[in-house]
Amino acid sequence: MITSRVDALTLLRVKQQMRKHAVNITVLLVVLAVHAGIWAWVNRPVPMTNWEGSIQALSYDPHRDGQDPEDAVQPTAAQIDEDLAIMAGVAQGIRTYSSTKGQEEIPALAARYGLTVTAGAWLDTHADKNEAEIAGLIRVANENSNVKRLMVGNEAILRGDVTVLELIRMIRDVKREVDQPVSTAEPWHVWLEHPELVEATDYIAVHILPYWEEVPADQVLDYVARRYDQIARTYPGKKIVISEIGWPSGGRMRSGAIPSVDNEATFIRDFLTMARARGWDYSIMEAFDQPWKRRIEGAAGAYWGIFNADRELKFPLSGEVVAIQNWPVLAGIAAVVALLPMLYFLRRSRNLKPQGKLLFSALLMVAANLMVWTVHYGTTQYLNGPMIAVWSLLSLGMVFLLTLVLAEALELSEGLFAKRMLRHFTPYRLPAGAERDRHWPKVSLHLPICNEPAEMVRRTLDSLAKLDYPNVEVLVIDNNTKDPAIWQPVQAYCELLGDRFRFFHLEVCKGFKAGALNFAMTQTAADAEVVGVIDSDYLVEPDWLKSTIPYFDEAKVGFVQAPQDHFDWAGNGFKEMINWEYAGFFHIGMVLRNERDAIIQHGTMTLIRRQAMEGVGNWSTWTICEDAEMGLKLMQSGWKSVYINHPFGRGVTPDSFEGYRGQRFRWAFGAMQILRGRMGWLNPFKKTGLTFAQKYHFIMGWAPWAADAMNLAFTVAGLAWTVGLLLFPEIFAFPVTLFLVPTLAVFGFKLAYTFSLYAKRVPCTPTQAAGAAIAGLALTYTVGKAFLIGIFKKEKPFLRTPKLEDKPAAIRGLVHAREETTLMLCLWAAAAAVGLVFGPRDHEAYVWVAVLLVQSLPYAAALLLSMMSAVPGLRVLLPFGRTAAVRGAKAPVASLPQQGTGH
Repeated sequence: MITSRVDALTLLRVKQQMRKHAVNITVLLVVLAVHAGIWAWVNRPVPMTNWEGSIQALSYDPHRDGQDPEDAVQPTAAQIDEDLAIMAGVAQGIRTYSSTKGQEEIPALAARYGLTVTAGAWLDTHADKNEAEIAGLIRVANENSNVKRLMVGNEAILRGDVTVLELIRMIRDVKREVDQPVSTAEPWHVWLEHPELVEATDYIAVHILPYWEEVPADQVLDYVARRYDQIARTYPGKKIVISEIGWPSGGRMRSGAIPSVDNEATFIRDFLTMARARGWDYSIMEAFDQPWKRRIEGAAGAYWGIFNADRELKFPLSGEVVAIQNWPVLAGIAAVVALLPMLYFLRRSRNLKPQGKLLFSALLMVAANLMVWTVHYGTTQYLNGPMIAVWSLLSLGMVFLLTLVLAEALELSEGLFAKRMLRHFTPYRLPAGAERDRHWPKVSLHLPICNEPAEMVRRTLDSLAKLDYPNVEVLVIDNNTKDPAIWQPVQAYCELLGDRFRFFHLEVCKGFKAGALNFAMTQTAADAEVVGVIDSDYLVEPDWLKSTIPYFDEAKVGFVQAPQDHFDWAGNGFKEMINWEYAGFFHIGMVLRNERDAIIQHGTMTLIRRQAMEGVGNWSTWTICEDAEMGLKLMQSGWKSVYINHPFGRGVTPDSFEGYRGQRFRWAFGAMQILRGRMGWLNPFKKTGLTFAQKYHFIMGWAPWAADAMNLAFTVAGLAWTVGLLLFPEIFAFPVTLFLVPTLAVFGFKLAYTFSLYAKRVPCTPTQAAGAAIAGLALTYTVGKAFLIGIFKKEKPFLRTPKLEDKPAAIRGLVHAREETTLMLCLWAAAAAVGLVFGPRDHEAYVWVAVLLVQSLPYAAALLLSMMSAVPGLRVLLPFGRTAAVRGAKAPVASLPQQGTGH
């Protein structure tokens, strides 16, 4: 019988393990399959015409990656010979652009491969160079029998380098010295505008480049035929050669003209087929990509070759063409990059439902693909030094952004799909009659005040006097209040409340709140075992201590923390929004951090074991967030924490946007002080007393504030870049969409993150959740500014607040958010300017416009919140502040589970 039971239990455990492994394997296979499927679908073969045969001619510039026509060092004869051998495999002839700097040797080298040559002379504004080019052109024409045509200049009229009369004179000079037909190369409209130029040439060498004309890829053939026929009708009987025609594989989109490998392949194949059918002469633009052309033509200028700069054919001239030829390799690399973290996560995610495992695993795969694609982009684009620097910075930003998103994705998965809370603590309830028999350790409650209204402090003291706890003292420490009329009424009230209440006035107290709390430790009763801290505006529940103190029975518990809550927000739109913004942290962030014993200690409704506090040196005065630093010290010393997500007390919310913003500035700046002072403890690669999970939560808990600092820097950089786009479009291009789209996607993810977790874990309505999101967004600038200042300063800076009591409410609202409003208006103006100037001809501009508008949302939110705090009338127009306290706003203790241990 016993053996049978053991066998049954063993079998049950095996089945459970197999079930867990089956879920993990299924999730892994689904993610890998979807990942491969998406890559295959995006890179499915593009149906297009096949081309059999050779190309008549390729436009050829011999410069390679890193070379430039303006450089002293030019391509060598060996490099040119290598190029000619490659081109001979696909073309019958070539067209050149210059007859100096070594390019005059091209015809003789080309003859070895049976290539015909249309030789060119480059003309610009320098007369001496032009004379040298023409002399070289005449020489190569007379010395090489494979030179079949000549071109004097390339788009020289279009650029305005020479006049039509000057060009005609030079063409006639060349014609007198050579036997070959002579012309010049210009776009179609130049030929239509200058019939005298047609008369002076032996043939029309016309450029037809639909991309620069912003012709959509599906209309290009009709466009080419129309332009060719227009020239033919205008000059009947005149020989026409299409001297440049092609499509770029990369660069910026121009309206419907989208540069891509498949679009280039489609255009080249279709044009070659049409040119053969109509008997056209042509030269495909061009043989090899020319990275140096970015300097004069922008990003697209580098990508017109049918071969890349490494002399590799971009696409076959017949057969299937895919957008990314080596996509299986990239997809495989991304899968390998994601595989190890996915396996680790799945192995450790025993408390997650399958949906949570699938969600986070999928986001890991997305992150891996973005990283692989970022590297692929940087290694396949033609980037110069400054561009490499920008790409590197953007890549680092991308990695940070992905890290932050993955951290929040983990919270999202756990917050939505955890099977249960592993460290779930509730208000402690002793069995009936047990209260009399147990030891209730003495608790010393410390209430620091400074310039606080006496009436408010009296209400707090009244609530403390009603505590249902047999062994407690209350120490009120007034620090740095100069006016006796403020602190003396509080002193008198403490005397009325009896011996348990003691009042201390410190005329000068260094260290502010931390200094006052350290003084309180010197006055704490010798037999006190637990120290509590209360803010001066808090009304506590009578059962607070009896519901929490028993958790100290476990010897390793160092502090017990309850959340902050508020009682004065109902009916006030501004206060309602910020109340629920606070609530998100306590109902989501703190609950999930508590799962790994990594909560942030905050300076009210906290209880600390006296032995633990004295063991870490009491409160630190070098940081303005002494409470968070205290929690970190306790954890580093090996003490455990308990977080009971139940409000045992409620205080008042800030009355104004200025107060709300100032509070968050202190928190963010204090976080930077702690990071600077305790960075060694947070080193994930070193044993420091903190667990890896604790280090992770402290670092990633503050990482969004670092992201806000990046957002502020990006705002300034984005405005500067927009000015460059508008004033110097030939130098500045729109930032790569690769880096912009994730920015927009992350904003969407954060909205989904906020609303889904609020719906699951915060007892508020969807409207209140939206208000909380706006309130949090409104602090982006403040937090970013505090974080940036904290990088360079150790002491909290003095921030002057304008005195506006005598100003209209609307003026106060605007002035309190003046910096955010200025940035918002600048971003809106920049977006409007980019949309008007570039939007009609470059649809990529709208991505940048979208980024600028998304960047403006935090600043618009700050203005809205500031106006709501200053102008009561706005509260009628907006859906916030119309409800009283709703579900869960004050959850009575009796409604919570009655558990003995709380675990």
